[in-house]
Amino acid sequence: MSTEKWTTIIKPQERLFDLKLKETWRYRDLIAMFVKRNFSTIYKQTILGPLWVLITPLITTLIQTLVFGNIAEIGTNGTPQFLFYMCGTLIWTFFQSSFSEICNTFADNAYIFGKVYFPRLVMPITTMFSNLIQFTIRFLMFAGFWVYYMIVSGIRPNISLLLVPVYLLCSALMGIGFGIIISSLTTKYKDLQMVVKVLIGYLIYLAPVVYPLSETHGRIRTFMLCNPMTSVVEGFRYAFLTSGDFPPVGSLIYTIAFSIVIFCIGMVMFNRAERTFMDTV
Repeated sequence: MSTEKWTTIIKPQERLFDLKLKETWRYRDLIAMFVKRNFSTIYKQTILGPLWVLITPLITTLIQTLVFGNIAEIGTNGTPQFLFYMCGTLIWTFFQSSFSEICNTFADNAYIFGKVYFPRLVMPITTMFSNLIQFTIRFLMFAGFWVYYMIVSGIRPNISLLLVPVYLLCSALMGIGFGIIISSLTTKYKDLQMVVKVLIGYLIYLAPVVYPLSETHGRIRTFMLCNPMTSVVEGFRYAFLTSGDFPPVGSLIYTIAFSIVIFCIGMVMFNRAERTFMDTV
């Protein structure tokens, strides 16, 4: 009779909300290694290397300022155009990058999942941390421009700066939630990957990133208000560029609630897909 004692037992998820957070925490070194791998893979064999983290949003902001600010002459509520577009792009890019990369969690990592065991939640967390690091670097660049415009244009911070971590957390929860929902569905419906690739670049127009909410009217404005990222982008921009108190509380509560709900739905679908995805991916 065998007297072996197993230290680890691998078995399918029994509960949909069993996230195995303690087990995931034990793999924090693996998360750190994957984050490092992501950076080295992206910027490997590039001349400028990690500088592209700063160059990309800078070029995007300059193009938006030229096209939407000068050619289309879309108003920015009296705030400097360059700062207006950079601020919106900063928080939107964090959400969009997290969402688009997490969408491919199962498909891109099937070769790893099939060879070695570790909590599958490690991969979405790795993606989120990678994007959070890039966001932090870009935010420091934005802060430099912000301080400059505070000196030359009289922009003043307001108390709603305290809500910036809340906006960032909502963006992270929605990025993970929507991302793993799509990732879970693409294990069976691979056409969805192609749909996401086509639509991902146009999502920016569904939130007031390149235009202020005040420029929308009627049904379009109603639709924009239903978009939870509208509150995130407008609130993030409001905190840095507007002198005043807190933005509308109702829209913020709606966004927080929506973020939590979509995150929970994503976790349920992730755990459900994790049981059988190797048979379909």
